[in-house]
Amino acid sequence: MASLNVGSLGEYLREQRRNAQLSLRQLADAAGVSNPYLSQIERGLRKPSAEVLQQVAKALRISAETLYVRAGILDEREREELETRAVILADPSINERQKSVLLQIYDSFRKENGFEPGPESGVAAGSETGDESAPSAHSKPEKPSH
Repeated sequence: MASLNVGSLGEYLREQRRNAQLSLRQLADAAGVSNPYLSQIERGLRKPSAEVLQQVAKALRISAETLYVRAGILDEREREELETRAVILADPSINERQKSVLLQIYDSFRKENGFEPGPESGVAAGSETGDESAPSAHSKPEKPSH
């Protein structure tokens, strides 16, 4: 894991806040954090938790993973893998069984190329809780509903 780069994170947050045309107070209110605390984060004086970064990202309508990378909580490869998984899981054109199979194939290719399975590889498609009750790759295909 990379070391915490708070100064860079603060500069990035300030830039994103200005791009969103939000005052410090408006962003603090939207993110549910105090104005002085957010100011200290922007100035590189405070190290925000992942939860605070997630709240700020949501208020700015940007990727929380991007902030995690900036803060050194997540490395770039992990972020890319999480985003790939999120796109697969969010695709409405494929069913849950197909998502599960696609993620299994993705994991096998990553493993073949020397990458360890990521933090989300044990989570079944469509399940954010880790409940592995999604259909397996060998279950009977679902009929498309037209």
